[in-house]
Amino acid sequence: MRVRETEITMGVKNESTIQEFILEAFPAVQPLGKLLFLVHLLAYLASIMGNMVIIIITWADHHLQMPMYVLLSASSFCECCFITTVIPKLLSIFLSGRQTILFSACFTQTFFFLFLGAVIFFLMAVMSLDRYLAICKPLHYASIMNLRVSFLLIFLCYSLSFIFFSGMILRVSQLSFCGPNIISHFFCDLGSLIHLSCSDTRSVEIHFFFLTSFVILLPLIITIIAYSNIVVTVLQLPSTKERQKAFSTCSSHLIVLSLMYGSCVFIYLKPKQVNRLDSNKEAALVNTVVTPLLNPVIYTLRNKQVHQALRDTLSRVRLQK
Repeated sequence: MRVRETEITMGVKNESTIQEFILEAFPAVQPLGKLLFLVHLLAYLASIMGNMVIIIITWADHHLQMPMYVLLSASSFCECCFITTVIPKLLSIFLSGRQTILFSACFTQTFFFLFLGAVIFFLMAVMSLDRYLAICKPLHYASIMNLRVSFLLIFLCYSLSFIFFSGMILRVSQLSFCGPNIISHFFCDLGSLIHLSCSDTRSVEIHFFFLTSFVILLPLIITIIAYSNIVVTVLQLPSTKERQKAFSTCSSHLIVLSLMYGSCVFIYLKPKQVNRLDSNKEAALVNTVVTPLLNPVIYTLRNKQVHQALRDTLSRVRLQK
């Protein structure tokens, strides 16, 4: 009887032995930790500052308080939060070499990474629809898209993302983790966590695959349909100047979308999570470092209204001095 009790006790302990995970990050370049810390810190600060500039000028200049720029500022805010879930921990790994992360902190990071990432994808789809209405249905645009509708769509993006991934994270957190505890990534990737579980994860893997496929492919399909109609409409415009203006407002959005979708399709749209564990770190860096850094540059360099708003804001600051 005592032997049986001991076996049960050991079984319970084995199911709950892991209290923390170890993020493997980039072991091959660990000797360059301080240099990588500086590079990623500068990229992180530049991303935050660039996105904050977009948010500030959108709400400081009343000319930009229209659906297109409200959606852009919402996307910039989400980008700031998104990279903040990952980059500070990566910086601490580069600087101090401390690669451990608590069980609860790991799942918190995973949730916010997926939740905010999904919000960004949904917002990109909404921005594509906004451009479609503005270019293809200009007479109906003002009656369909206004600030109230914009805020409602932003709220819907957040709500859908929360519903989708809170349930997913809750399900994975209830799996058993009895070792090993090394995550082959620089953040708590959900696919890696599922792979580390000693429970039967087949249904969870299928759930995660279909969920990420939906979050990535639905906005992608909406974007392709929207921009296909935009291209057809723009090519029919009689004036070359009008065509250039229309393409100018859409090209920056398309560049950002190409960067996002290229890396995410490579990372997530594979049925077997185990096959991608060692191949997605570089692709994930594109989404967490490169894209957030380039977004503000792409949007501001190619947008005359943003240029004018920046000049007006700087002029008001100088006058106040």
